[in-house]
Amino acid sequence: MTDHPVLNPDSVLDPGSGGGYDVAIAGGGIAGASLAAALAPHARVVVLESESTPGLHATGRSAAFWSETYGGPAIQPLTTASGAALREGGFLESLGSLHIGRASDSAAAAVFLDEFRDSPVALESVDPHAHVPGLRDDWTIGIWEPSCAYIDVAGLHAHYLAQARRAGAVIATDAGVRSAARRDERWSIETPAGRFTAPVLVNAAGAWADVVAARCGVRPIGIRPYRRTMVQLRTDPAPPAGLPHVADIAGGFYFKPESGGRLWLSPHDEIPTDPCDAAPEEIDVAIAIDRLQGAVDWRIKAVEHRWAGLRSFAPDRRPVYGFAEPGFFWCAGQGGFGIQTAPAAAALAAALILDRSPDLPGVDPARYAPGRFVDSIR
Repeated sequence: MTDHPVLNPDSVLDPGSGGGYDVAIAGGGIAGASLAAALAPHARVVVLESESTPGLHATGRSAAFWSETYGGPAIQPLTTASGAALREGGFLESLGSLHIGRASDSAAAAVFLDEFRDSPVALESVDPHAHVPGLRDDWTIGIWEPSCAYIDVAGLHAHYLAQARRAGAVIATDAGVRSAARRDERWSIETPAGRFTAPVLVNAAGAWADVVAARCGVRPIGIRPYRRTMVQLRTDPAPPAGLPHVADIAGGFYFKPESGGRLWLSPHDEIPTDPCDAAPEEIDVAIAIDRLQGAVDWRIKAVEHRWAGLRSFAPDRRPVYGFAEPGFFWCAGQGGFGIQTAPAAAALAAALILDRSPDLPGVDPARYAPGRFVDSIR
């Protein structure tokens, strides 16, 4: 199926051989953790996490909702394919999403509906004022997405880490990849926690994916991180019971209710940045609040908390799953969609590494293969 070295799931290393691992995964966020859980029953897996605790960056700062339209038609198949596992695992809770717009946004609303017309996603034009008390009069467009749900990010991430450990995976913390070299069809990987070896090295390093590639002598493919701001507010009135996730169809903001009568709000910003421990800027918090007040007549009582996370995209804004060079597997560029697509993405990546055919109806692996960047990585 592939010219790249893959694992034979029937002949993994002898656990007593002391010969290293079959797969080393750089990154213990949702991408690395879910892939480790999928691979560990079939191979000896080590997760190399640079922080003292996995999931501190993008995973731990998620806006925590699951939406089949979020990310557009290129992401939707992975999100939809992940729905059943997330629901059956108890990680989703009903929320609903309302996409709103002004009259000037009618063309964008038409494009949005057309993009998902032939997909399994249910969308319906509605009166937005029936869903959002206090919505200002000029917001006349409403598109209802009933399948949108809260997602238990912390619970899902912990579930994958626990599942991986139970199947024998090792989670090594404070073990970021410093350098790696491939000799005799095995990677020798240097980290602050020591040296690890494996024939397959997976780059699941999120915002640091291109950095890790360069440290391994692999040409980066242009994974670029962007800062996203979130704010927790108290409003008067408090978010009403039954308020859905609400998103400006023009991309100016989104907000959703949280426990204790709080509201989570984002200006839907994408600020290019270097890989870092992201922090919010006051101007972005102010922009978020200004956009909210342009949509609803609620008074802001307090800004209780603010934070920022990094969303990392490939040049075409599709995630990257596959071998680009011998033994080097990309699992990166998930944007803000890595959590909601985790079950399907992990199943896809594991199948490719194990040289199996992915059993994911509606998901075309070629759409996410790194070979689409062949001109830039050679």
